[in-house]
Amino acid sequence: MSANDLRMAGLAPDAVAALQATARAIRDGRLDEAERLLAGLRTRFPRHAEVLRVGAILRLRQQRAGEATAMLRGAISAHPDDALLHSDLGNASIANGDRDGAFASWRRACTLAPDQPMPWFNLGRNLQLAGDSEAALDALQHCRALAPEFLPAHILAGDALLHLGRFDEAAASYRSALRFHPACGDAWRGLANIKSQPLSAGDCAALRTHLARGDIGEEDRIAMAYALGAGEEALGHYGEAFSALGDANARLRKRAPWSRAAFEGFVDAMLAATASLPAARDPDLGREAIFIVGLPRSGSTLFEQILAAHPEVEGASELPDLGDVVQAESKRRGKPFPQWVADANADDWERMGRDYLQRTARWRSSKPRFTDKMPENWKLAGVLRAMLPGATVLETRRDPLETAWSCYRQPFYQLPHFSCDFDDIAACLRGSERAMDAIRARDPARVRLLSYEDLIADPETRVRELLSACGLAFDPACLDFHRAGRSVRTASAAQVRQPLRGDTARAARYGTRLDPLRVALGLPPT
Repeated sequence: MSANDLRMAGLAPDAVAALQATARAIRDGRLDEAERLLAGLRTRFPRHAEVLRVGAILRLRQQRAGEATAMLRGAISAHPDDALLHSDLGNASIANGDRDGAFASWRRACTLAPDQPMPWFNLGRNLQLAGDSEAALDALQHCRALAPEFLPAHILAGDALLHLGRFDEAAASYRSALRFHPACGDAWRGLANIKSQPLSAGDCAALRTHLARGDIGEEDRIAMAYALGAGEEALGHYGEAFSALGDANARLRKRAPWSRAAFEGFVDAMLAATASLPAARDPDLGREAIFIVGLPRSGSTLFEQILAAHPEVEGASELPDLGDVVQAESKRRGKPFPQWVADANADDWERMGRDYLQRTARWRSSKPRFTDKMPENWKLAGVLRAMLPGATVLETRRDPLETAWSCYRQPFYQLPHFSCDFDDIAACLRGSERAMDAIRARDPARVRLLSYEDLIADPETRVRELLSACGLAFDPACLDFHRAGRSVRTASAAQVRQPLRGDTARAARYGTRLDPLRVALGLPPT
Protein backbone atom coordinates (compact mmCIF):
# COMPACT_ATOMS: atom_id res chain seq x y z
CA MET A 1 0.00 0.00 0.00
CA SER A 2 1.35 3.44 -0.96
CA ALA A 3 1.88 6.24 1.52
CA ASN A 4 -1.05 8.09 -0.05
CA ASP A 5 -3.29 5.04 0.30
CA LEU A 6 -2.35 4.80 3.97
CA ARG A 7 -3.32 8.43 4.52
CA MET A 8 -6.71 7.81 2.91
CA ALA A 9 -7.41 4.65 4.92
CA GLY A 10 -10.86 4.75 6.55
CA LEU A 11 -12.43 6.98 3.88
CA ALA A 12 -15.08 5.75 1.46
CA PRO A 13 -14.12 5.92 -2.24
CA ASP A 14 -16.38 8.93 -2.86
CA ALA A 15 -14.82 10.70 0.13
CA VAL A 16 -11.33 10.06 -1.25
CA ALA A 17 -12.41 11.65 -4.54
CA ALA A 18 -13.96 14.60 -2.68
CA LEU A 19 -10.81 15.13 -0.62
CA GLN A 20 -8.64 15.07 -3.74
CA ALA A 21 -11.00 17.57 -5.38
CA THR A 22 -10.70 19.77 -2.27
CA ALA A 23 -6.92 19.73 -2.52
CA ARG A 24 -7.07 20.70 -6.21
CA ALA A 25 -9.49 23.54 -5.47
CA ILE A 26 -7.13 24.90 -2.77
CA ARG A 27 -4.18 24.63 -5.15
CA ASP A 28 -6.06 26.53 -7.86
CA GLY A 29 -7.38 29.23 -5.53
CA ARG A 30 -11.02 28.14 -5.67
CA LEU A 31 -11.43 28.49 -1.94
CA ASP A 32 -15.24 28.72 -1.84
CA GLU A 33 -15.50 25.41 -3.68
CA ALA A 34 -12.92 23.87 -1.34
CA GLU A 35 -14.91 25.11 1.68
CA ARG A 36 -18.09 23.52 0.38
CA LEU A 37 -16.39 20.17 -0.29
CA LEU A 38 -14.63 20.20 3.04
CA ALA A 39 -17.83 20.89 4.98
CA GLY A 40 -19.34 17.65 3.73
CA LEU A 41 -16.20 15.68 4.53
CA ARG A 42 -15.93 17.04 8.06
CA THR A 43 -19.54 16.12 8.74
CA ARG A 44 -18.89 12.51 7.76
CA PHE A 45 -15.30 12.15 9.04
CA PRO A 46 -14.81 14.77 11.78
CA ARG A 47 -11.62 13.23 13.25
CA HIS A 48 -9.93 11.78 10.17
CA ALA A 49 -6.32 12.99 10.09
CA GLU A 50 -6.16 13.72 6.36
CA VAL A 51 -9.49 15.56 6.36
CA LEU A 52 -8.25 17.74 9.22
CA ARG A 53 -4.89 18.28 7.53
CA VAL A 54 -6.41 19.41 4.23
CA GLY A 55 -8.84 21.57 6.18
CA ALA A 56 -5.93 23.22 7.98
CA ILE A 57 -4.23 23.95 4.65
CA LEU A 58 -7.45 25.63 3.51
CA ARG A 59 -7.59 27.70 6.70
CA LEU A 60 -4.01 28.83 6.09
CA ARG A 61 -4.90 29.92 2.54
CA GLN A 62 -7.82 31.84 4.07
CA GLN A 63 -5.37 33.51 6.50
CA ARG A 64 -7.05 31.85 9.49
CA ALA A 65 -3.87 30.49 11.07
CA GLY A 66 -5.36 30.08 14.54
CA GLU A 67 -8.04 27.72 13.26
CA ALA A 68 -5.48 25.82 11.19
CA THR A 69 -3.31 25.32 14.27
CA ALA A 70 -6.28 24.05 16.30
CA MET A 71 -7.29 21.59 13.58
CA LEU A 72 -3.77 20.18 13.30
CA ARG A 73 -3.36 19.88 17.06
CA GLY A 74 -6.64 17.96 17.17
CA ALA A 75 -5.40 15.61 14.47
CA ILE A 76 -2.06 15.11 16.22
CA SER A 77 -3.78 14.23 19.48
CA ALA A 78 -5.28 11.23 17.68
CA HIS A 79 -2.23 10.54 15.46
CA PRO A 80 0.83 11.68 17.47
CA ASP A 81 3.38 9.98 15.19
CA ASP A 82 2.11 11.40 11.89
CA ALA A 83 5.10 13.33 10.54
CA LEU A 84 3.12 15.19 7.88
CA LEU A 85 0.74 16.57 10.50
CA HIS A 86 3.70 17.87 12.53
CA SER A 87 5.24 19.39 9.42
CA ASP A 88 2.03 21.20 8.53
CA LEU A 89 1.64 22.29 12.15
CA GLY A 90 4.98 24.03 11.73
CA ASN A 91 3.58 25.94 8.75
CA ALA A 92 0.49 26.93 10.73
CA SER A 93 2.50 27.90 13.81
CA ILE A 94 4.83 30.22 11.89
CA ALA A 95 1.81 31.89 10.29
CA ASN A 96 0.38 32.28 13.79
CA GLY A 97 3.55 34.01 15.02
CA ASP A 98 4.88 31.06 17.03
CA ARG A 99 8.40 30.75 15.61
CA ASP A 100 9.79 28.46 18.31
CA GLY A 101 6.79 26.17 18.12
CA ALA A 102 7.07 26.03 14.35
CA PHE A 103 10.68 24.89 14.38
CA ALA A 104 9.92 22.34 17.10
CA SER A 105 7.20 20.88 14.86
CA TRP A 106 9.39 20.73 11.75
CA ARG A 107 12.21 19.08 13.69
CA ARG A 108 9.76 16.62 15.23
CA ALA A 109 8.54 15.73 11.73
CA CYS A 110 12.11 15.05 10.59
CA THR A 111 12.68 12.80 13.61
CA LEU A 112 9.47 10.86 13.00
CA ALA A 113 10.08 10.39 9.26
CA PRO A 114 13.79 10.86 8.47
CA ASP A 115 13.29 9.11 5.12
CA GLN A 116 10.60 11.55 3.93
CA PRO A 117 11.80 14.59 1.95
CA MET A 118 9.10 17.15 2.71
CA PRO A 119 9.73 17.59 6.45
CA TRP A 120 13.40 18.22 5.65
CA PHE A 121 12.42 20.69 2.95
CA ASN A 122 10.04 22.60 5.23
CA LEU A 123 12.72 22.77 7.92
CA GLY A 124 15.40 23.89 5.47
CA ARG A 125 13.22 26.47 3.74
CA ASN A 126 12.26 28.10 7.01
CA LEU A 127 15.77 27.99 8.46
CA GLN A 128 16.85 29.83 5.32
CA LEU A 129 14.11 32.42 5.79
CA ALA A 130 15.23 32.82 9.41
CA GLY A 131 18.79 33.54 8.30
CA ASP A 132 20.46 30.29 9.42
CA SER A 133 21.93 29.29 6.05
CA GLU A 134 24.31 26.65 7.44
CA ALA A 135 21.55 24.69 9.18
CA ALA A 136 19.23 25.28 6.21
CA LEU A 137 21.77 23.78 3.84
CA ASP A 138 22.11 20.66 5.98
CA ALA A 139 18.34 20.07 5.97
CA LEU A 140 18.05 20.78 2.24
CA GLN A 141 20.87 18.36 1.47
CA HIS A 142 18.86 15.68 3.28
CA CYS A 143 15.86 16.54 1.10
CA ARG A 144 17.91 16.43 -2.11
CA ALA A 145 19.33 13.02 -1.22
CA LEU A 146 15.84 11.65 -0.62
CA ALA A 147 14.19 13.35 -3.64
CA PRO A 148 16.85 14.07 -6.29
CA GLU A 149 14.30 15.41 -8.79
CA PHE A 150 12.59 17.82 -6.37
CA LEU A 151 13.58 21.14 -7.94
CA PRO A 152 12.82 23.50 -5.03
CA ALA A 153 15.40 21.75 -2.85
CA HIS A 154 18.11 22.32 -5.46
CA ILE A 155 17.13 25.98 -5.80
CA LEU A 156 17.04 26.70 -2.07
CA ALA A 157 20.29 24.81 -1.49
CA GLY A 158 21.83 27.00 -4.20
CA ASP A 159 20.48 30.10 -2.46
CA ALA A 160 21.94 28.99 0.88
CA LEU A 161 25.33 28.29 -0.70
CA LEU A 162 25.26 31.67 -2.45
CA HIS A 163 24.46 33.44 0.81
CA LEU A 164 27.35 31.60 2.47
CA GLY A 165 29.76 32.73 -0.24
CA ARG A 166 30.28 29.21 -1.64
CA PHE A 167 29.74 30.32 -5.22
CA ASP A 168 31.04 27.28 -7.15
CA GLU A 169 28.82 24.96 -5.13
CA ALA A 170 25.86 27.33 -5.54
CA ALA A 171 26.28 27.32 -9.32
CA ALA A 172 26.48 23.51 -9.31
CA SER A 173 23.25 23.31 -7.30
CA TYR A 174 21.39 25.60 -9.70
CA ARG A 175 22.73 23.69 -12.68
CA SER A 176 21.63 20.41 -11.15
CA ALA A 177 18.08 21.81 -11.21
CA LEU A 178 18.52 22.72 -14.88
CA ARG A 179 19.42 19.14 -15.69
CA PHE A 180 15.92 18.14 -14.61
CA HIS A 181 14.15 21.24 -15.95
CA PRO A 182 16.25 23.28 -18.43
CA ALA A 183 13.69 26.13 -18.41
CA CYS A 184 13.58 26.50 -14.62
CA GLY A 185 13.41 30.26 -14.12
CA ASP A 186 14.47 30.12 -10.47
CA ALA A 187 17.64 28.23 -11.37
CA TRP A 188 18.54 30.77 -14.04
CA ARG A 189 17.74 33.56 -11.60
CA GLY A 190 20.14 32.04 -9.10
CA LEU A 191 22.93 31.69 -11.64
CA ALA A 192 22.48 35.28 -12.79
CA ASN A 193 22.80 36.46 -9.17
CA ILE A 194 26.32 35.04 -8.86
CA LYS A 195 27.74 38.31 -10.13
CA SER A 196 31.34 37.09 -9.76
CA GLN A 197 30.59 34.29 -12.28
CA PRO A 198 28.68 35.87 -15.21
CA LEU A 199 26.57 33.75 -17.51
CA SER A 200 28.43 32.53 -20.59
CA ALA A 201 27.63 32.95 -24.27
CA GLY A 202 26.39 29.33 -24.20
CA ASP A 203 24.09 30.14 -21.30
CA CYS A 204 22.66 33.10 -23.20
CA ALA A 205 22.10 30.94 -26.28
CA ALA A 206 20.26 28.38 -24.14
CA LEU A 207 18.13 31.10 -22.59
CA ARG A 208 17.17 32.48 -26.02
CA THR A 209 16.19 28.97 -27.12
CA HIS A 210 13.99 28.42 -24.08
CA LEU A 211 12.40 31.87 -24.35
CA ALA A 212 11.37 31.04 -27.92
CA ARG A 213 9.36 28.07 -26.67
CA GLY A 214 5.61 28.31 -26.25
CA ASP A 215 5.27 25.76 -23.46
CA ILE A 216 6.86 27.53 -20.49
CA GLY A 217 5.06 29.33 -17.68
CA GLU A 218 5.05 33.09 -17.35
CA GLU A 219 7.03 33.09 -14.09
CA ASP A 220 9.80 31.03 -15.68
CA ARG A 221 9.73 33.26 -18.75
CA ILE A 222 10.10 36.44 -16.68
CA ALA A 223 12.99 35.04 -14.60
CA MET A 224 14.81 33.81 -17.71
CA ALA A 225 14.39 37.16 -19.46
CA TYR A 226 16.02 38.93 -16.48
CA ALA A 227 18.81 36.35 -16.52
CA LEU A 228 19.32 36.83 -20.24
CA GLY A 229 19.59 40.59 -19.71
CA ALA A 230 22.31 40.05 -17.09
CA GLY A 231 24.15 37.59 -19.31
CA GLU A 232 24.05 39.78 -22.42
CA GLU A 233 25.28 42.76 -20.40
CA ALA A 234 28.23 40.74 -19.08
CA LEU A 235 29.12 39.91 -22.70
CA GLY A 236 28.97 43.59 -23.67
CA HIS A 237 25.82 43.16 -25.78
CA TYR A 238 23.99 46.18 -24.43
CA GLY A 239 21.28 46.37 -27.06
CA GLU A 240 20.33 42.74 -26.52
CA ALA A 241 20.49 43.21 -22.73
CA PHE A 242 18.24 46.27 -22.89
CA SER A 243 15.70 44.38 -25.02
CA ALA A 244 15.62 41.34 -22.70
CA LEU A 245 15.24 43.48 -19.59
CA GLY A 246 12.50 45.52 -21.24
CA ASP A 247 10.56 42.33 -21.97
CA ALA A 248 11.05 41.00 -18.43
CA ASN A 249 9.89 44.23 -16.79
CA ALA A 250 6.89 44.65 -19.09
CA ARG A 251 5.74 41.13 -18.26
CA LEU A 252 6.28 41.56 -14.54
CA ARG A 253 4.51 44.92 -14.46
CA LYS A 254 1.54 43.48 -16.34
CA ARG A 255 1.02 40.97 -13.53
CA ALA A 256 0.51 43.72 -10.92
CA PRO A 257 0.86 47.38 -11.95
CA TRP A 258 2.32 49.72 -9.33
CA SER A 259 0.24 52.80 -8.47
CA ARG A 260 2.25 56.01 -8.45
CA ALA A 261 -0.71 58.01 -7.13
CA ALA A 262 -1.24 55.62 -4.20
CA PHE A 263 2.46 55.75 -3.38
CA GLU A 264 2.65 59.53 -3.39
CA GLY A 265 -0.52 59.72 -1.30
CA PHE A 266 1.04 57.36 1.24
CA VAL A 267 4.21 59.45 1.49
CA ASP A 268 2.17 62.61 2.11
CA ALA A 269 -0.02 60.90 4.70
CA MET A 270 2.94 59.28 6.48
CA LEU A 271 4.86 62.55 6.75
CA ALA A 272 1.79 64.41 8.03
CA ALA A 273 0.88 61.71 10.56
CA THR A 274 4.41 61.44 11.98
CA ALA A 275 5.18 65.18 12.18
CA SER A 276 4.13 65.27 15.84
CA LEU A 277 4.64 62.25 18.09
CA PRO A 278 4.59 61.87 21.89
CA ALA A 279 7.92 62.09 23.67
CA ALA A 280 9.43 58.68 24.37
CA ARG A 281 9.45 57.55 28.01
CA ASP A 282 12.78 55.74 27.53
CA PRO A 283 15.01 57.66 25.08
CA ASP A 284 17.51 54.76 24.96
CA LEU A 285 14.95 52.11 23.97
CA GLY A 286 16.20 50.36 20.85
CA ARG A 287 19.83 51.42 21.13
CA GLU A 288 20.72 47.86 20.09
CA ALA A 289 19.20 48.33 16.64
CA ILE A 290 20.83 49.85 13.56
CA PHE A 291 18.32 50.30 10.73
CA ILE A 292 19.68 50.59 7.19
CA VAL A 293 17.00 51.94 4.86
CA GLY A 294 16.63 53.36 1.38
CA LEU A 295 15.94 52.11 -2.11
CA PRO A 296 17.20 48.65 -3.10
CA ARG A 297 20.50 48.62 -5.00
CA SER A 298 21.70 51.79 -3.25
CA GLY A 299 24.63 50.18 -1.40
CA SER A 300 22.78 49.08 1.71
CA THR A 301 24.21 45.53 1.69
CA LEU A 302 27.73 46.93 1.44
CA PHE A 303 27.23 49.23 4.43
CA GLU A 304 25.70 46.38 6.41
CA GLN A 305 28.63 44.11 5.55
CA ILE A 306 31.04 46.75 6.87
CA LEU A 307 29.10 47.01 10.13
CA ALA A 308 28.75 43.22 10.43
CA ALA A 309 32.55 42.93 10.36
CA HIS A 310 32.62 44.80 13.68
CA PRO A 311 32.95 42.50 16.71
CA GLU A 312 29.96 44.11 18.43
CA VAL A 313 27.49 43.91 15.52
CA GLU A 314 25.43 41.03 14.13
CA GLY A 315 24.36 41.51 10.52
CA ALA A 316 20.76 40.29 10.47
CA SER A 317 20.00 41.34 6.88
CA GLU A 318 16.41 42.07 5.80
CA LEU A 319 14.09 41.49 8.75
CA PRO A 320 10.30 41.63 8.43
CA ASP A 321 9.77 42.38 12.12
CA LEU A 322 9.27 46.16 12.06
CA GLY A 323 6.63 45.84 9.36
CA ASP A 324 5.04 42.93 11.22
CA VAL A 325 4.75 44.98 14.42
CA VAL A 326 3.13 47.89 12.59
CA GLN A 327 0.84 45.57 10.67
CA ALA A 328 -0.25 43.87 13.90
CA GLU A 329 -1.09 47.27 15.40
CA SER A 330 -3.05 48.18 12.27
CA LYS A 331 -5.02 44.96 12.58
CA ARG A 332 -5.65 45.57 16.28
CA ARG A 333 -6.97 49.08 15.60
CA GLY A 334 -8.86 48.20 12.43
CA LYS A 335 -7.12 50.95 10.43
CA PRO A 336 -4.19 50.87 7.99
CA PHE A 337 -0.94 52.66 8.78
CA PRO A 338 -0.60 55.66 9.08
CA GLN A 339 -4.27 56.42 9.78
CA TRP A 340 -4.02 55.36 13.44
CA VAL A 341 -0.73 57.14 14.26
CA ALA A 342 -2.44 60.15 15.84
CA ASP A 343 -4.35 57.83 18.21
CA ALA A 344 -1.22 56.15 19.61
CA ASN A 345 0.21 57.44 22.90
CA ALA A 346 3.67 57.05 24.43
CA ASP A 347 2.71 53.77 26.09
CA ASP A 348 1.54 52.36 22.75
CA TRP A 349 4.80 53.25 21.03
CA GLU A 350 6.88 51.79 23.84
CA ARG A 351 4.82 48.59 23.71
CA MET A 352 5.43 48.30 19.98
CA GLY A 353 9.12 49.04 20.40
CA ARG A 354 9.52 46.33 23.02
CA ASP A 355 7.59 43.93 20.80
CA TYR A 356 10.08 44.57 17.99
CA LEU A 357 13.03 44.01 20.33
CA GLN A 358 11.52 40.78 21.60
CA ARG A 359 10.94 39.52 18.05
CA THR A 360 14.56 40.27 17.10
CA ALA A 361 16.19 39.07 20.33
CA ARG A 362 17.81 36.08 18.60
CA TRP A 363 20.05 38.45 16.66
CA ARG A 364 21.60 39.65 19.93
CA SER A 365 22.42 36.24 21.37
CA SER A 366 26.17 36.64 20.80
CA LYS A 367 26.66 40.35 20.04
CA PRO A 368 25.06 43.42 21.66
CA ARG A 369 24.10 45.29 18.46
CA PHE A 370 22.42 44.18 15.24
CA THR A 371 21.52 45.57 11.84
CA ASP A 372 18.09 45.47 10.24
CA LYS A 373 18.55 46.11 6.52
CA MET A 374 15.00 45.93 5.23
CA PRO A 375 15.01 48.67 2.54
CA GLU A 376 11.25 49.26 2.79
CA ASN A 377 11.62 50.32 6.42
CA TRP A 378 12.10 53.90 5.21
CA LYS A 379 8.30 53.98 4.98
CA LEU A 380 8.16 53.37 8.75
CA ALA A 381 11.19 55.42 9.80
CA GLY A 382 8.98 58.37 10.74
CA VAL A 383 7.67 56.59 13.86
CA LEU A 384 11.00 55.30 15.13
CA ARG A 385 11.75 58.36 17.28
CA ALA A 386 8.69 57.42 19.35
CA MET A 387 8.86 53.64 19.00
CA LEU A 388 12.62 52.96 19.19
CA PRO A 389 14.14 56.36 20.00
CA GLY A 390 17.58 54.93 20.81
CA ALA A 391 17.97 53.22 17.44
CA THR A 392 20.32 54.48 14.74
CA VAL A 393 18.79 54.97 11.29
CA LEU A 394 21.13 54.99 8.29
CA GLU A 395 19.81 55.96 4.86
CA THR A 396 21.95 54.84 1.92
CA ARG A 397 22.03 56.68 -1.38
CA ARG A 398 23.85 56.03 -4.61
CA ASP A 399 23.97 57.94 -7.88
CA PRO A 400 20.27 58.13 -8.86
CA LEU A 401 20.77 56.87 -12.42
CA GLU A 402 22.84 53.90 -11.24
CA THR A 403 20.33 53.10 -8.50
CA ALA A 404 17.38 53.35 -10.88
CA TRP A 405 18.99 51.25 -13.62
CA SER A 406 20.14 48.64 -11.11
CA CYS A 407 16.57 48.34 -9.79
CA TYR A 408 15.30 47.89 -13.35
CA ARG A 409 17.84 45.11 -13.94
CA GLN A 410 16.93 43.20 -10.77
CA PRO A 411 13.80 41.04 -10.53
CA PHE A 412 11.66 41.77 -7.47
CA TYR A 413 8.84 39.33 -6.81
CA GLN A 414 7.03 41.20 -4.05
CA LEU A 415 4.32 42.65 -6.26
CA PRO A 416 3.33 45.25 -7.20
CA HIS A 417 6.81 46.76 -7.44
CA PHE A 418 7.99 50.14 -8.63
CA SER A 419 11.04 48.78 -10.49
CA CYS A 420 9.35 47.76 -13.76
CA ASP A 421 8.86 51.23 -15.28
CA PHE A 422 11.22 54.20 -15.61
CA ASP A 423 8.67 56.80 -14.47
CA ASP A 424 7.65 54.64 -11.50
CA ILE A 425 11.27 54.16 -10.44
CA ALA A 426 11.87 57.90 -10.58
CA ALA A 427 8.72 58.60 -8.55
CA CYS A 428 9.70 56.09 -5.87
CA LEU A 429 13.29 57.31 -5.69
CA ARG A 430 12.29 60.96 -5.33
CA GLY A 431 9.47 60.12 -2.93
CA SER A 432 11.71 58.13 -0.63
CA GLU A 433 14.35 60.86 -0.65
CA ARG A 434 11.71 63.50 0.14
CA ALA A 435 10.41 61.43 3.04
CA MET A 436 13.83 60.66 4.49
CA ASP A 437 14.96 64.30 4.19
CA ALA A 438 11.97 65.30 6.32
CA ILE A 439 12.50 62.50 8.85
CA ARG A 440 16.20 63.33 9.15
CA ALA A 441 15.40 67.01 9.77
CA ARG A 442 13.18 65.95 12.69
CA ASP A 443 15.81 63.69 14.29
CA PRO A 444 19.25 64.64 12.93
CA ALA A 445 21.18 63.01 15.77
CA ARG A 446 19.82 59.54 15.00
CA VAL A 447 19.05 59.60 11.26
CA ARG A 448 22.15 59.76 9.07
CA LEU A 449 22.68 59.92 5.31
CA LEU A 450 25.36 57.69 3.73
CA SER A 451 26.74 58.03 0.20
CA TYR A 452 27.92 54.99 -1.74
CA GLU A 453 30.16 57.14 -3.95
CA ASP A 454 31.76 58.83 -0.95
CA LEU A 455 32.58 55.42 0.53
CA ILE A 456 34.22 54.27 -2.69
CA ALA A 457 36.27 57.49 -2.95
CA ASP A 458 37.63 57.45 0.63
CA PRO A 459 36.90 54.12 2.37
CA GLU A 460 38.74 54.56 5.66
CA THR A 461 37.40 58.03 6.38
CA ARG A 462 33.84 57.00 5.59
CA VAL A 463 34.07 53.75 7.56
CA ARG A 464 35.29 55.67 10.60
CA GLU A 465 32.40 58.13 10.20
CA LEU A 466 29.94 55.25 9.83
CA LEU A 467 31.10 53.55 13.01
CA SER A 468 31.07 56.83 14.92
CA ALA A 469 27.48 57.51 13.79
CA CYS A 470 26.52 54.14 15.29
CA GLY A 471 28.37 54.77 18.55
CA LEU A 472 30.96 52.11 17.73
CA ALA A 473 34.72 52.28 18.18
CA PHE A 474 36.80 51.92 15.03
CA ASP A 475 37.89 48.36 14.27
CA PRO A 476 40.22 47.59 11.33
CA ALA A 477 38.19 44.47 10.51
CA CYS A 478 35.56 46.79 9.06
CA LEU A 479 37.99 47.75 6.29
CA ASP A 480 38.33 44.06 5.40
CA PHE A 481 34.55 43.57 5.39
CA HIS A 482 34.71 41.15 2.45
CA ARG A 483 36.37 38.59 4.73
CA ALA A 484 33.44 38.55 7.18
CA GLY A 485 32.13 35.00 7.44
CA ARG A 486 28.37 35.53 7.53
CA SER A 487 25.32 34.70 5.49
CA VAL A 488 24.43 37.54 3.10
CA ARG A 489 20.83 37.07 1.98
CA THR A 490 20.44 39.67 -0.75
CA ALA A 491 21.14 40.01 -4.47
CA SER A 492 24.48 41.62 -3.57
CA ALA A 493 25.80 38.48 -1.84
CA ALA A 494 28.62 38.00 -4.35
CA GLN A 495 29.71 41.65 -4.59
CA VAL A 496 30.19 42.18 -0.85
CA ARG A 497 32.53 39.16 -0.71
CA GLN A 498 34.99 41.20 -2.76
CA PRO A 499 37.10 44.29 -1.87
CA LEU A 500 35.69 47.70 -2.78
CA ARG A 501 35.69 48.43 -6.50
CA GLY A 502 35.31 51.73 -8.27
CA ASP A 503 34.10 50.28 -11.59
CA THR A 504 30.56 49.20 -10.72
CA ALA A 505 28.72 51.87 -12.73
CA ARG A 506 26.78 50.40 -15.65
CA ALA A 507 24.32 52.99 -16.92
CA ALA A 508 26.72 54.89 -19.21
CA ARG A 509 27.28 51.74 -21.28
CA TYR A 510 23.69 51.91 -22.53
CA GLY A 511 24.07 55.41 -23.98
CA THR A 512 20.92 57.04 -25.32
CA ARG A 513 18.80 53.98 -24.53
CA LEU A 514 18.55 55.28 -20.97
CA ASP A 515 17.62 58.84 -21.89
CA PRO A 516 13.95 58.23 -20.96
CA LEU A 517 15.14 57.18 -17.50
CA ARG A 518 17.42 60.22 -17.24
CA VAL A 519 14.53 62.51 -18.14
CA ALA A 520 12.25 60.80 -15.60
CA LEU A 521 14.88 61.41 -12.93
CA GLY A 522 15.24 65.07 -13.92
CA LEU A 523 18.72 64.51 -15.39
CA PRO A 524 19.93 65.82 -18.76
CA PRO A 525 19.86 63.29 -21.63
CA THR A 526 23.12 62.22 -23.25
